[in-house]
Amino acid sequence: MRIFQKNVGTLDRSIRLLVALAALITALAVGAGSTGGIVLLVVTAIAAVTGASGRCPLYGVLGVSTLHQDRHQHGLVA
Repeated sequence: MRIFQKNVGTLDRSIRLLVALAALITALAVGAGSTGGIVLLVVTAIAAVTGASGRCPLYGVLGVSTLHQDRHQHGLVA
């Protein structure tokens, strides 16, 4: 299935991991048990998993891929 293929490029993955870190720090600052903290922890989990795995199910459903942008930038695709 298309939703399980790698579709997240290097820059996109890096941004997701930075967002995960920022969301985690903010969640801990506002209180992990608060409503805002819980929402931020969910954001952390989603961003960290999609960033680490290089797979975004929503991108797959929408037919989006930032992986191909990396290949064009590095001259891997004509």
